[in-house]
Order: sequence, then C-alpha cells, then structure tokens
Amino acid sequence: MVQQFNALIVNKQEADFSVKVGTISLEDLPKGEVLIRVHYSGVNYKDSLASIPNGNIVTNYPFVPGIDLAGVVVSSEDPRFNEGDEVIATSYEIGVSHFGGYSEYARINADWVVPLPNGLTLKDAMIIGTAGFTAALSVQRLEENGLTPKKGPVLITGATGGVGSFAVSILSTLGYQVEASTGKESEHEFLKSLGASTILSREEVFDGKIRALGKQKWAAAVDSIGGEPLASILSQIQYGGSVAACGLTAGTKLPTSVFPFILRGVNLLGIDSVYCPMEIRKNIWTRLATDFKPESYASFIQEEITLHQLPDALPTLLEGKAKGRILVKL
Repeated sequence: MVQQFNALIVNKQEADFSVKVGTISLEDLPKGEVLIRVHYSGVNYKDSLASIPNGNIVTNYPFVPGIDLAGVVVSSEDPRFNEGDEVIATSYEIGVSHFGGYSEYARINADWVVPLPNGLTLKDAMIIGTAGFTAALSVQRLEENGLTPKKGPVLITGATGGVGSFAVSILSTLGYQVEASTGKESEHEFLKSLGASTILSREEVFDGKIRALGKQKWAAAVDSIGGEPLASILSQIQYGGSVAACGLTAGTKLPTSVFPFILRGVNLLGIDSVYCPMEIRKNIWTRLATDFKPESYASFIQEEITLHQLPDALPTLLEGKAKGRILVKL
C-alpha cells in the first residue's frame, strides 16, 4: 500500500500562513474506520474560508481542507464497507477539524460515509457535493411543508452559486416555475439553461427597504444569502408559503418582524446539511440519482482542476466569481 501521497496543506505559524501541495503519509491521517482513495473533491465556500488565515474554519495546523470527497474504499474496519466500494463523504467534521478531501487518500469515520447510489458516478457525486446536497435538502423540506408546482413560482437567490444553481435545476426538473435572482447579467443564459423561467436582479428581490409585509410574490424560496435580503423575501412570500434558509453571505442578522409568520403563516425552514441524519442523507443522495437528476450534471462544472491548481482556485468563491461548481480531480 502507498505510504506517501499528495495533499493540499494549509499551515499557520504565528504570522506565516501558507496554502500549498505537499506530501503526507498514511500515518499523518486522522483516525477513522474507512480508508478511501479519493478520486474527486469540490470547492465550497467553507473550503475557501479554510484557505485564508482569518477564515475561522480551521483551528489546528497543519491541516488538509476539503469538505467533500468521493472515491473507492481501500480498506475498512467497519463491516458496512468493503474494499472496492464506491463511496461519498461530506459534511460532519470533514475539512473542518478532520482532514478532508484535498488529499489522494482520506481516512474517514464509517458513520460519515455514504455508499454511492446507483445512477451516479463518483464524478457526478462531487459535481453535486455539499452544494447540490444542500439544495436538494432545501427542496425536500419545502415539499414536506406543502410546496407543489401548482402553488406558484419559487424564488432562488444567489442563483449562479453552487446551492442556487442546483436548486434551479432540481425545481425545474420537478416542474416548478423558477425565478432566479442574480447580480451577474452575464450568467442569464446559464440560468435559463438550468431551467429558470425568469431572471431577477438583486434589486427586484430587495430594493434596500425592509417592509413588515410586501406584495405576495412567491410560493416559496431557497435562500443562500441571508441577512436583509432574507428579511425582504419573507415579507413577499405567499400565504402559507415557506423559505428554506441555507446561507449567510449577506450577513447573519435577520431584521424581520413577526408579521409574515403570524399574519400569513409563512414558514422559515432552517437547512443544515452538516449534521443531517444519515437516514435523510441517504434518501437525498438517492433522489439526486433519480427524480432530482437532470439530463446531465456536466453543465454545472465551471472548471475541472488538479490539486496543484487548487490554491489559485480557492479564492474565487470569496471574490464572488463562482458559477456552478469547481471540480477537483485527484
């Protein structure tokens, strides 16, 4: 078995901070029952934060980031997994306090590992990644709270990002009328190709004023922005509608009133993909391989890069330059 292999290592020593590809060994990997040869990973907002000195993601250095990975089991101490099994591992402590997917090999706790469902390839799984999983979980929660295509249009904010673009695709695949909000005029055709029926500017969603109640526009929303825009969206949701909140790029404070909730019965659904129970997690991955699946996942790829190209790619999410998914092939 290989002893030395490549990984992206972030390190911080007093004022010195570095992000570079280096060599580590199996002995350097943390404890876990399943050793995986990683084939693909992806670039997420958390990964970008992990690559800067004040990102507040990593606390112990040196560290290997990457909250997503898909690969093949090399060895397992857990009877649920065998050598040769194709698997997915996302969320929990992966890439945060447990070495993650930016490594040719990863050792993962068996309770964090999901068998690759029929209908998906390892590449598909990491095109989806945490972003697509979060979007799918958001859609499922909206459905559980009564959303159907007959109820009316569904708003997607941050629509060109990983979560947003998958939410657009999933909802359009299921037959919903999707209104996608973005500040990137150059990406309108991209969103239409994913199934968006209407493209809205950010100002059409939030004009800078937060009203206790606004005109009822949308049956539901998937919001990856948070902050003041989320407060504005809540005031514009139709009676009995829901908002799946899964992001905070516009801030963590929510300056809303109780009026949308007590006068229109609006539901604010918190979406957590990190500690999502395994039973639900497996169900979501199965739906991503079946009824949530578009004709092809390839259209979501912004670019496919190598481990050595990763240091230059990580900042793009913090700079707001992302469109779809950046795939890392190991």
